[in-house]
Formats: sequence, C-alpha cells, structure tokens
Amino acid sequence: MNAIQPVRREEILDYVTYGEQREQIREAVLKVKAPRRVHVGPHMTFLFENRDTVRYQVLEMVRVERLVKEAEIQHELETYNELLGGPGELGATLLIEIDDAAQRAEKLVAWRDLMEHVYARLEDGSKVMVSYDRRQVGDERLSSVQYIRFATGSKAPVAIGSDHAGYPHEATLTDEQRRALAEDLGGA
Repeated sequence: MNAIQPVRREEILDYVTYGEQREQIREAVLKVKAPRRVHVGPHMTFLFENRDTVRYQVLEMVRVERLVKEAEIQHELETYNELLGGPGELGATLLIEIDDAAQRAEKLVAWRDLMEHVYARLEDGSKVMVSYDRRQVGDERLSSVQYIRFATGSKAPVAIGSDHAGYPHEATLTDEQRRALAEDLGGA
C-alpha cells in the first residue's frame, strides 16, 4: 500500500484487541520511526510520518481515550491522516525541544518566523521550503509543535535545516534516513 494513502477505518482495531497486540505493534512501529527521526541542531527534531506511524497514533488514541463511537474514531483518523504528505510530499511533526521553560518561552518569541526558514535540501543543492499551518504561529510566538510538509516531488532530501539567523543548523541525512523517506515518497 502507498505510504501516503490515508489510514482506513478497517485498519483500526478496537482498544481491547489492540491492547492484546500493542507490544508487537509498538515494537514494529519504533523500527519504522527510527530512520524517520531527524535531529537538527540542539533543539529541533523532525518526525517524518507515514501510514504506519499514523495508524499507530490513532490506535494509541483509541486505546487511551477508550473510544468506541464511530464518529470519535473517524475524527481521530481524519486528524492524524492530515499528518501524511500528499503525492510528492513528506509530512512531518517538528518538535522544538527546550527543557528550560523560561528559555523555551524566550526562543519561541525570538523564533516566531522560524517556519519561513525551514527547508529540505535536495541532492542538486536546491532548497525546498516547508509548508505549514499558519494557525500554529501566534501573533507573538511560535508553537513548539509544528505539523509541516515538504513538497520534494519524488526526490528524497539529503539534508534538513534552518537558515534562520537565530537557529542556523543543518543535518545531513544518513543513507538509512534517505531510503526511508524515498520509500515514503515512492509508496514502496
């Protein structure tokens, strides 16, 4: 199945059945997530999403919330399926991780325009700037969690970075990371 196809309702187990299979599913998803986790500098982590990661998140929400009503389960599916990129896109969750609350508050104000500077670098050296939900940026500060997309076409990036004056960092992707993202783009 294509990595960007939305997770379907029939793929979501009831919370009791999921509870019985949770450890095996969790172990498999952690293996899927590992090459899709990219650290850029000391404070940014990109978690690239695919069908497996989204399905897992929905299963976890159904379990934690003990959801049984069809409308509630469908709402979770719709919400988490939005994390997937469309054709030629990589969807990701960006976490800005700063433990110290005062420093985090200060940086989220100073980096309010950070999303205008986040990019994926392609093999030819070109940059693909991120697209993001502008509702996640307030009048005064940036949210520490961003849901983003990179429209890279069929090309897996070689690096992820920021050219923001206050956060100039770039991470070169490993071969394993590039293969995982290429698989997601190609639907292999």
